[in-house]
Formats: sequence, C-alpha cells, structure tokens
Amino acid sequence: MKHVPNLLSLARLAMAPFLFVFLWRHEYGAALALILVAGITDGLDGLAARRWNSASRFGAYLDPVADKVLLSGAFLTLALSGGIEKWLAWLVLGRDVGILLFAGGAFLFSKSLRSFPPSIWGKASTVAQIAFVVALVMQFAGFGTELLALILRWMTVVLTVGSGIDYLVRGMAMVGQQAREVN
Repeated sequence: MKHVPNLLSLARLAMAPFLFVFLWRHEYGAALALILVAGITDGLDGLAARRWNSASRFGAYLDPVADKVLLSGAFLTLALSGGIEKWLAWLVLGRDVGILLFAGGAFLFSKSLRSFPPSIWGKASTVAQIAFVVALVMQFAGFGTELLALILRWMTVVLTVGSGIDYLVRGMAMVGQQAREVN
C-alpha cells in the first residue's frame, strides 16, 4: 500500500501524452474525461499518502512534476492547436521557466540549500490556470459557457503576472540576504 500514492502520480504523468493528443485533435469530450480522472488521481494520491503514512521524498517531487507536466502541456497544446492565444501560453510557461531558472541558479550558486516554498499567489495562479483549462475544455466539449472561460482567462493572466512578480521580489530578497550573510 505504501507505493499507491506514487503509482497514482505516475499514472497521472502517463496520462499526459493522451491528454495532449485529445486536445490537439479537438476531442474535447475525451480530454475532459481524462482531466477528470487526472484530478481524481491527484486528490487520491495525497489522501493515500496521509491515510497510509506513505509519503516519500520521491512522491514529494513526483506529484508536482506530474501536475506541472499536465498543466504546462495543456497550455502549450491548446496554444499550438488554436484553442488559446499563444501569448497566454507563453505567459504561463514563461513564468514557470523563470521560476525554475532562478531556483536552479540559487541551488548551483548557494553555499547552503534554501527553501523556496510556493507563495499564496503562486498557488492561486495554479488554481486559476487549472480552472481556466477545465472551463475552456468544458466549453469546447459543449458543457460550459464562454463567459466563465473568459473570466477565468483574465484571472489566469492577472494571477500569473502577479505571482511572477511576487516570486521575483521574494527571489531578489533571498539573493540580498545571501549576499549579506557572505559579507
């Protein structure tokens, strides 16, 4: 039972290529079903880890990687297939790449390992991005409204930009603190 949470995360990661193909082919009903299954496995892996006290270091990395692959890949596929504007995908992906580059640089050039937990703005941005993709795919599948997708699109834009600025400010403060500690 201790491996169930990681298996669920791996299953979610394995679903990613299928989701991207469904989005590319405009098979939005199938994409929506897969998004639902991915969401259920995301909830179940955390629940299983807590229930069976089987949280692992591997799982702590695997779970957010699976989430990020699904979400980033969905934005990229939707942009390339004409479902969303390319600038929106680049905004979302650009923020994530910027965070990864900063974290990688901090890891490489820091004398001590620093923690860089997600901020409330980062979490809100992720929730908005997920909600937007779900609402958009629902709309394309004939189950949602254009107004809801439009509202969530602009919430995604605002929260992605806001969280990017927040991460930049927090990162610069961390660099400044590191510099003061060295001197």
